[in-house]
Amino acid sequence: MSVIYNEFKRANAAGEIDLDDDDIRAILLMANTSAGSENDGKVYVSDLTTLDECNAGGYSRQALANKVVNKDDANDRAAFDADDVVFASLGGDAARNHVGVLLYKHVGADSANPLIAYIEFTSPITNAATQVTVPWHADGILLLT
Repeated sequence: MSVIYNEFKRANAAGEIDLDDDDIRAILLMANTSAGSENDGKVYVSDLTTLDECNAGGYSRQALANKVVNKDDANDRAAFDADDVVFASLGGDAARNHVGVLLYKHVGADSANPLIAYIEFTSPITNAATQVTVPWHADGILLLT
């Protein structure tokens, strides 16, 4: 299940996370992650019980590019969007299938990187994949209502 972390909601409202100006990154997660089933009390990436980050050769976390926050008066919301994220040059040798991405504000170590959201794929992507492209929804990555 996808999750927008409660701590992100608080930090966003307090102006501590600026989605279009901060360094927002994505982590590709595998099937044993607990990111979609945890929320209460989770603040930083290191707080998740089981991250299960992709371990395929050539994998690296990806910074979101061309981030933007738009106001949508017609639908009474704001939308956070960015270019689709691409995890390229994977070795096709991950231990488990890929099931989603974790978004966080990058400030350094995972013990200081605030969680934003976990977005689960509609279906798992094979662990033999050599590239994983995450196409964001046409309305945006996150909708703030």
